[in-house]
Amino acid sequence: MRSSLEKFSRLVDALQELPTIGKKSATRLAYYMVMQDSYVGLRISHAIEEALGCLKKCAVCGGMSEDELCFICCDESRDSHTLCIVENAKDILLLEENGLFDGKYFVLDSLEELSIYHLEEMVKNGIEEVIFAITPSISNDAVIMYIEDKLAPFNVNFSKIAQGVPTGVSLENIDILSLTRALEDRVKV
Repeated sequence: MRSSLEKFSRLVDALQELPTIGKKSATRLAYYMVMQDSYVGLRISHAIEEALGCLKKCAVCGGMSEDELCFICCDESRDSHTLCIVENAKDILLLEENGLFDGKYFVLDSLEELSIYHLEEMVKNGIEEVIFAITPSISNDAVIMYIEDKLAPFNVNFSKIAQGVPTGVSLENIDILSLTRALEDRVKV
């Protein structure tokens, strides 16, 4: 773009840094916010500023929170015997939005000793089942085995989310790992 539109170009470039936003989408969004409805642009700007200033990691589970502890960790009515390990805080939002889980969570950002120690401390406090809700892959299978090994002394049951063929997808469109897992984990009908 021309240098006279330098600020517009910077906005497009900034929007392009977001996941799943390409140049066309970024240009459309920028144009809409600047030329068609600047109030939307101001609201988005203000919401981003507030979120960046207020959101932080929950001290217990690692999920998103506006306070020291998130609403899930503060909720005493949740199942305190079941812990769901997820890859990131965004996964908690997905599970909660759909009402799929009523226990506690642990966000596995990394395998640093500190987070493993924190996980062990959570499990010591009455966790009976640990559910792994992480993306199926060979490397994540190794992560699961590592965590199972670290938590073995606590006599806890382990499970992971089911894997295999998604509903409505033909076999020709399934990757070999998913198809293999679907055959290995088949159920009797």
